[in-house]
Amino acid sequence: MTAPDHRDPTGAASTPLGDGPVAVLANPTAGRGRHRDLLPAVLARLEAAGRPVRLLEADTAAQAQKSCHAAVADGAAALVAVGGDGTVHLALQAVAGTPVGFGPVPVGTGNDFAVETGFPADPLVAAGVVADAVRVGRTHPVDLARLTGPGTGTRWYGAVLGAGFDAIVNERANLMRWPRGRRRYDLAILVELARLRPRSYTMRLDGVAHRFDGVLVAVGNCASYGGGMRICPDADPTDGLLDVVVAGAVGRGTLMRIKPQVYQGTHLDHPLVRGYRARTVELHAAGEIVGYADGERIGPLPVTVTAVPGAVRLLR
Repeated sequence: MTAPDHRDPTGAASTPLGDGPVAVLANPTAGRGRHRDLLPAVLARLEAAGRPVRLLEADTAAQAQKSCHAAVADGAAALVAVGGDGTVHLALQAVAGTPVGFGPVPVGTGNDFAVETGFPADPLVAAGVVADAVRVGRTHPVDLARLTGPGTGTRWYGAVLGAGFDAIVNERANLMRWPRGRRRYDLAILVELARLRPRSYTMRLDGVAHRFDGVLVAVGNCASYGGGMRICPDADPTDGLLDVVVAGAVGRGTLMRIKPQVYQGTHLDHPLVRGYRARTVELHAAGEIVGYADGERIGPLPVTVTAVPGAVRLLR
């Protein structure tokens, strides 16, 4: 029989973790590899929890996800993702909706989920927080977004789904072979700015239809994406709701003036930017738009996104 899931006033769950080991998914290329040498120290911090620590095989994204699912099926008590939002995204597919504890150790270029859910930005400090939580069996339940669609299957995400200009830029950058690194993304922005045009969207929020022409749509479980861009500034991953932000039919100049405001979350003050809140979001677009969640390619619209309260137990 499963033990009752009582919580203290801080929201921590008292249900004990299982007796299994701590599984660790590590991405050595996260943050462009600048934290590669930290992994032994992170593992040492996690070993302080007093449980076996097992580093998962993860040469490719597909292998990483398979290894995470296998670790959960084999009885891991906790899964730790050492990387950025992409690594977290892979790990969430295995722990969502399970009693397995989850701890992100932020070493990526974008660490939005970890930061927005209260983990320290310093990876060694974060690893210590996770180890302390494992040692005493402390977890905090937070929401995840469950995404489904005919071209996507079912995916979970923790931060934000982009389904407008930012997603189009990501798709362009992923198709380019030159230049490398950040310059490829910058060039993709210039190319897509030149091609910018509003798309026709149909959006149903808890069954209520909204039709509009827009250039940007974001569906957030957390507030930020892209390494601190607070696109859904009021999003709270413990309220059981999704925040939706839409930028209407703006031109290139207006979009470029709005974009810097996203870092402070003040873009909602613009008259052509609107915010909504709902438990379920159904999103369609005229013409193909590929959605990106936690910075990862999800697949083409249409999609349905549902807030799932307490879908993951965070180790902090």
